[in-house]
Amino acid sequence: MGGEAGQRARDAPGAVGAGVPGPEAAEQALRRVFGFDRFLGHQQAVIEHTLGGGDSLVLMPTGGGKSLCYQIPALVQPGLGVVVSPLISLMNDQVAALRQQGVRAASLNSTLPYPEVLRIEARARSGDLDLLYAAPERVLNERTLGLLASVDLALIAIDEAHCVAAWGHDFRPEYLALSALGERFPGVPRLALTATADEVTRREILDKLGMEGAARFIASFDRPNLRYRVLPKDDPKRQLARLLEGEHRGDAGIVYCLSRRGVEETAEWLRGRGFDALPYHAGLETGERETAHRAFREREGVVIVATIAFGMGIDKPDVRFVAHLDLPKSLEGYYQETGRAGRDNEPATAWMAYGIQDVVRLRGLTENSDADDRHKRVTARKLEALLGYCELSACRRKALLAYFGEEYSGDCGNCDNCLAPPETWDGTVAAQKAMSAVYRTGQRFGREYLIRILRGDAGDERIHQYDHDRLPTFGVGRDLDARSWRSVFRQLAARGLLRVEVERHGSVKLTATSWPVLRGKETIELRRDRTPPRASRKKPAAGRPPRRTREDLSAENESLFGALRALRLEIARGNEVPPYVVFHDSALVEMTERKPRTLEEFAEIQGVGAAKLERYGERFLAVVRGHEAAATGAGETTTGAEAGAAPVREAVSRE
Repeated sequence: MGGEAGQRARDAPGAVGAGVPGPEAAEQALRRVFGFDRFLGHQQAVIEHTLGGGDSLVLMPTGGGKSLCYQIPALVQPGLGVVVSPLISLMNDQVAALRQQGVRAASLNSTLPYPEVLRIEARARSGDLDLLYAAPERVLNERTLGLLASVDLALIAIDEAHCVAAWGHDFRPEYLALSALGERFPGVPRLALTATADEVTRREILDKLGMEGAARFIASFDRPNLRYRVLPKDDPKRQLARLLEGEHRGDAGIVYCLSRRGVEETAEWLRGRGFDALPYHAGLETGERETAHRAFREREGVVIVATIAFGMGIDKPDVRFVAHLDLPKSLEGYYQETGRAGRDNEPATAWMAYGIQDVVRLRGLTENSDADDRHKRVTARKLEALLGYCELSACRRKALLAYFGEEYSGDCGNCDNCLAPPETWDGTVAAQKAMSAVYRTGQRFGREYLIRILRGDAGDERIHQYDHDRLPTFGVGRDLDARSWRSVFRQLAARGLLRVEVERHGSVKLTATSWPVLRGKETIELRRDRTPPRASRKKPAAGRPPRRTREDLSAENESLFGALRALRLEIARGNEVPPYVVFHDSALVEMTERKPRTLEEFAEIQGVGAAKLERYGERFLAVVRGHEAAATGAGETTTGAEAGAAPVREAVSRE
């Protein structure tokens, strides 16, 4: 292909001279370059709006195809498409994938030697690039601005646009200066794209980027392939191990911890149990982080244990689980982080364990921060929303989508509460007992001590020292075991009915909202904790055709899938790219099921564009034919080249 995808797309029917390319050009680029037969959701509307010169705010869930919204317009019209992206690793992954598809793409970043920078700049000036990626700092320096002023610009795309929002997540202050691009290059369409932003964050994005008049394209936030599961902490590393050993042995995944120490201890513990687990946090040397990131991209089945420093640079489609051993700071952060699982739209798990110490820690971080009072109030509200989600007894997906302003009818059938509905009980009396114990001990003691008093456990010497065994509340809670009392305290703290003091070693205090319950003026329903059973895979939603996944493969087809996967790894190593850049697992599954025997049939596989058809078609067909021959005991009578020569010539001529 030699980087001719953009020129062919511009020459396609529907590309009208120097005018606005028609929709036919975009559709042909979708098929010929990217190997897909139809647009999804708002993709086509965004593309047509961009081709017409309009600005756009684009919200699509991770894996929803945001990148095509700017890649295709950059291919089908003259000029250079500029993409602002926050991380070098993310840019490199996207550029590598585009080059595999025959697209003329490059990135300017601080790791490049100066001669390579000069070469990329020369290509941009000569019109030999369709897409140029750069971080905000690089885009805004005078050298790059001068380069952009010297060429025709097709569009400017600002990816991960939530980074501009101080009250969102992954805030990057350098994003605040990107409004200068609109002032410097008026008339060039801009796109602000993100997977996560509530209404407040959306308004802030448009305001800070100077895009108040932009059209809004808000896709559904639903990720139906993700199974949401939340459980109370009870030896969390062992809980995580049960998940991985029971459901995700050999799968790639991400485990998030709040502290660097937690990251390193968890990674070491998982390695001791036979998992290929690596730590990743900002305190590691650059080389160590790069080694971990490269292993995650290029090896199968690597588990990264990370702080949120390992985040936006993830473009790996086959992450089968994201696990949180500590609470994130908000539902936006939770949604963004869980969205790194199942980008290929295959089944994946979003798993989280949380406890009262998470509540204490995050509230303490908010209260002790240097932020102003308004920011603290917003942060506190976001934390309250997250805690409410954790303690929910109804459909989690419905609540998560409602947070982003989206209504979900019915229940999803693919979260822990839908698959195994939790029991609820009238916890008013238990709450009154807990609050009474807090009050009568002077609001100076922690949860575990209070539980000993409630259960009448006189083994703690302090109980006798302070005469707490003489309190009316001593022993009134023997009807519940210690684990149940921990659940009561956790739920009361999550609802703001009790407060756990960070500075006073976790001492529990009453709040203004405690008194109506304590005095019997309000009742309270609590959920009964339980360990959710491993559930069966979700059935397809009504009206949606069943999707074949690797789990559906027969033993014979699993063997073929393994052979195709081995070839993919061989090609990936030869090209120094991650395996998923060659083909996603979903494409291999489709090859396994359909068993194409000619290049024409191979071209119908989703994700097989003209460049990949020409580069890899015969090699994958040879594996399919060889597997078929071995299964039937027959030899091939026609070579792969003979079988596919005519179709490939026809496919190339159509380009």
